[in-house]
Amino acid sequence: MPESILESNLDRSLMWIDPHIHMTARTTYDYLVMQQYGVVAVIEPSFWMGQPRTSAGSFKDYFSSLVGWERFRAAQFGIRHYCTIALNPKEANNPAIAEEVIDLLPLYLCKEGVVAIGEIGYDSMTEAEDHYFRIQLEMAKSFNKLALIHTPHRNKKAGTLQSLEVCLEHGIEPGRVIVDHANEETVRDILDRGFWAAFSIYPQTKMGNERMTEIVRQYGAERIIVDSAADWGISDPLAVPKTAQLMLERGIPAHQVEAVCYGNALAAYGQTGDMAEEDWTKPIPVDQRQLFDGNSVLRGQIPVVPVEERDSIVIV
Repeated sequence: MPESILESNLDRSLMWIDPHIHMTARTTYDYLVMQQYGVVAVIEPSFWMGQPRTSAGSFKDYFSSLVGWERFRAAQFGIRHYCTIALNPKEANNPAIAEEVIDLLPLYLCKEGVVAIGEIGYDSMTEAEDHYFRIQLEMAKSFNKLALIHTPHRNKKAGTLQSLEVCLEHGIEPGRVIVDHANEETVRDILDRGFWAAFSIYPQTKMGNERMTEIVRQYGAERIIVDSAADWGISDPLAVPKTAQLMLERGIPAHQVEAVCYGNALAAYGQTGDMAEEDWTKPIPVDQRQLFDGNSVLRGQIPVVPVEERDSIVIV
């Protein structure tokens, strides 16, 4: 079975949550396709945009887009959008800007739809990254937020272990921490210490859906979360439903598939009351004629009729 499953094979009757997806990097069409294949809610962590930001104002505009335009854009296609806000590890290495960004965070951590502080943690495991990681963990405690940890691409195991130790040192309950970009090398350490282990499914790197299936077969579903990340690189916004489909085809019990691709994300991020299932099971009707600050998702196109009244308009 290839790492990617054709969309036509996916069961559209099920519900999925993608709890780590960078929709700023995706098109509006991606929202449409995701909704038609069962994605009912997404969480978008703030992240490095590909090149260094040159001022704290760039962060302010970006954070505002996560709690504003992106939340509106998702809602126009029947998907509930949440986000996490933070100074990311990579840009923590510019202290002049980092200090200003830290001062900005309290303005956004109290906004509707902000479910955690993240992504925080390590990139190159520098002193600056460690300093701002610790500051933001204390913020998570002060604002009653969960923490979303970014584990480094290099020195993955060492960075993961240090991240876990720092969280415990700061008195953060492991059940309030989601450790993302986990893999076979780190999953045991994360789970044994009581943290949530999240896996970003990429077509070519980090974690493929076949490997993910074997992890669930070995470790079960408790405190394991599947996401897509779906950033600027080669990535797939349908990684969660595709992985769920592969798991079902490979004999993983349906209740475990539901847990790792839906229920666990809801259980983890729902702890503070910032995310609830009724947000999408009892939705506000979608009206694509609505505007956000004078702007429409349609760009002059005809509004899409309500989901329950239309046939699929996914391009195949």
